[in-house]
Amino acid sequence: MTSTFYVIIAYMAVMVGIGLWVAKRKIRESEDFLLAGRQLGPFMMAGTLAAAEIGGGSTLGVASKAYGEWGFSAGWYVVSAGIGIFLVSFVAPYLRKSMATTVPEILARRYGRASHIITTFLSITALFFATAAQVIATSSIIHVVTGMDLTMVIIIAGCVITAYTLMGGLVSVAFTDIVHILVITVGMAIAMPIILHNAGGWSHLVNTLPAHQMSLDNVGWKTIFGLILMYFMTFSTGQEAVQRYFAARNAKVAKTGSFMCSCLMALYGFIPAVIGLVALAHFPNIDPNSALPMAAQNFAPTLIAGVVLASVVAATMSSASGNMLAVSTLFTKDVFQRYMRPSATDKDLMAWSKGAILFVGACSIGIALGNYSIISLLILAFTMRAAGPFAAFVFGLIYKPATAHAGLFSIILGSIAAVAWQQAGEPWGIMAIIFGAAVSTVSFFVISKIEIALGVKPAPLAITEEHERAAAAEE
Repeated sequence: MTSTFYVIIAYMAVMVGIGLWVAKRKIRESEDFLLAGRQLGPFMMAGTLAAAEIGGGSTLGVASKAYGEWGFSAGWYVVSAGIGIFLVSFVAPYLRKSMATTVPEILARRYGRASHIITTFLSITALFFATAAQVIATSSIIHVVTGMDLTMVIIIAGCVITAYTLMGGLVSVAFTDIVHILVITVGMAIAMPIILHNAGGWSHLVNTLPAHQMSLDNVGWKTIFGLILMYFMTFSTGQEAVQRYFAARNAKVAKTGSFMCSCLMALYGFIPAVIGLVALAHFPNIDPNSALPMAAQNFAPTLIAGVVLASVVAATMSSASGNMLAVSTLFTKDVFQRYMRPSATDKDLMAWSKGAILFVGACSIGIALGNYSIISLLILAFTMRAAGPFAAFVFGLIYKPATAHAGLFSIILGSIAAVAWQQAGEPWGIMAIIFGAAVSTVSFFVISKIEIALGVKPAPLAITEEHERAAAAEE
């Protein structure tokens, strides 16, 4: 084993220790486990939200895309995410004021049981793929550093991530996320110029790589705009992100923390893209998922490489943990407690939450063994969970004349449209999630207008006066 590997192990041991320490002192009931007791402050809110999103896709995924067809413009993947979260900041107060636990819970309040069941299914299924992407990212680093068989590493990494999630829930994840996000952003900002310098500098990349690989807009402005819309939609409807907003101390904290997170992600964006280009210039025939760890191991000092790779592993583990907790929350609140055992005790909820984490961990390992592209899995997950429910969820929070049928049929039509558009090969370069969400939005407003004109009553509000009072009491 290399010295870098031992640095990674030491870092992870410290993180697990922090998680256990926090869990022992902070977890008293299921709300602590799932929502950190709704007590996240602005810095912790920003940190845990950023750590949930700066995972495999924003590190190894960006480096692999820079290594591949996107080149330097792969950095837009993260910058677009920052802009997307900035837009979600304006929705954040409504999310926190809802006093909800899950996304389907809000849809159930407005549109009824059918909308709730469909959205729960879409959300849970999407999170299996998103978790698998983080398991692949974690495994790719350990595989490169140790030389161990990738299949074995995926199984071990998946088991470790599952155990890590079981130990502390969201409250532990939130505390360790602060450390992860500081180390990964500061560490990568320090490591990138060192790696670039030791690899021959920017001029070496310019002289070695094709001009289009070095272009800032190689990916195309249509794709960049599409990524911004995709992230706005997926962050405003994705349980692992929205759960952080639900866990904020109050509505103001939710908005402030979201603004801070967006700035952090925008500043970080192009750092892993540069490292991916370094790997392409020096190692042109490796697995793209190995680009970042390969460059770090070969062109950064052992300690810096170890800390950076350890923080990336920690961040991917954190993202995977957030996804597992999201599935756990969705299952216990939207399936088990709502349909299987309405009278479930808090002890029952804790037990079934942990059972759900074990299940999603096992399934995600199975998906990860397929060795898919990290970003491809994430985009699939984002499309599945956001294309259909986007309009019903986001506009349903603020548009009072919405009807129950408008919510239900916009979810169904948007989801079908996204699948059909994907199968058609995304004509004109328009992403499936964008097309599906557009169909969802048009359906939502057209059906609402028609039904209201016919005398159909609007659906019940998702945020009632009771919710408003409960949220105000926490200000």
